[in-house]
Amino acid sequence: MYDQFYGLTGRPFQLTPDPQYYFESGTHRKALSYLGYGLAQGEGFIVITGEVGTGKSTLVAHLMQTIDKARLNAVTIVTSQLDGADMVQMVSESFGMATHGQGKAETLKAIENYLHGEARAGRRSLLIVDEAQNLTIDAVEELRMLSNFQLGPQALLQIFLLGQPEFRDLVQNAMELEQLRQRVIATHHLEAMEAEEVEPYITHRLSRAGWNGNPRIEASAIAALYRETGGGPRKLNMLMSRVMLMGAVEQLHVIDGDLVNAVITDMAGKPFEYEAPMSAKGPVALPAEISEDTGHAVVDKGHPEARGSAKVVEFPSCAGDGDVSGSAAESALSSVHGMAEMAASTLQSSTPVMSPPAAVTNNLEQTYLDAMAGRLTALEQRVSEQDDALRRVVAMIIDWMNRESALEAAQKRPDRAA
Repeated sequence: MYDQFYGLTGRPFQLTPDPQYYFESGTHRKALSYLGYGLAQGEGFIVITGEVGTGKSTLVAHLMQTIDKARLNAVTIVTSQLDGADMVQMVSESFGMATHGQGKAETLKAIENYLHGEARAGRRSLLIVDEAQNLTIDAVEELRMLSNFQLGPQALLQIFLLGQPEFRDLVQNAMELEQLRQRVIATHHLEAMEAEEVEPYITHRLSRAGWNGNPRIEASAIAALYRETGGGPRKLNMLMSRVMLMGAVEQLHVIDGDLVNAVITDMAGKPFEYEAPMSAKGPVALPAEISEDTGHAVVDKGHPEARGSAKVVEFPSCAGDGDVSGSAAESALSSVHGMAEMAASTLQSSTPVMSPPAAVTNNLEQTYLDAMAGRLTALEQRVSEQDDALRRVVAMIIDWMNRESALEAAQKRPDRAA
């Protein structure tokens, strides 16, 4: 995987919520303030909503890392389509009560007794309900009834509701939830990140995974990421994971806008071509040159002082500098030999005013053959490297698909943890 190629200690762009990678954007800072305010009040409901993938679960997971577990007993449930009775049973089981098979009235009494015991021990109880948009009206009303439990003036249970925008609309507009609305002490709707927050977000997550600057993320890549995702954290993670994977396959140490756009095209199921710039891959073999002093081929190393007044010899293209098949390599080899023979024939049949010495002619022929043979060797080496890279990417894709399938299966289970 790309984490090995880039020397990372983890996967910074995984899709499952991980508080280790929590990034406090402007909208998340506001939401965290509301959650903190709600905890200080110790009662009522706090409603946090946002589009899919805006970081609601990660936000709450981060908050739970900051609380004193000796003083606050917090549990999280992730809902599917639950009715009122199912919700009561789910709450009791989340707090660890063995109420399976009991009636609703018995279960409610057991919950109340449990909350009383926690309060007497000096612990407050917090219930976090994720994916609240899946709740029925009856289930929401049962949660409101649970918030009625008191010990003197002290509320025994506080509830956080996390959901998608449709849950916000339900709470605001449903006539049946008027009593719930009167118990909501704070609400916040999470927005996507702003354009200027995308680069700090990317570098923050990479740094948490041991990033040391490899790969370098160019501004054009950041712009392309924001343009495609709109600043949504989960969309950014999904796209960056694919970009990093392609970067590892292509052995790139610079991620630019062209690479991001190539991945976007690939994810859309469209054919694409991406030619990495030489600076992204490091040193590569350059065309051969002929020294005027010796008549032999030399290689330009990229240093202007080493070039002198050497003249570059133009060679015919051998299927380009990109993908090279076996037939293309054979064709290139035939072309080399054919052109060498043509050059020799031309030298022999021509009648110049001053015939060149035989040693110079032989040197030119040999130089031409040596240079073309070197180019062919480089192309054959490129074919071998691409075959190896293809095998690696197939293995990576299989691994990624298996991991995604397992994640989807886990997300479909109604009893999955947040």
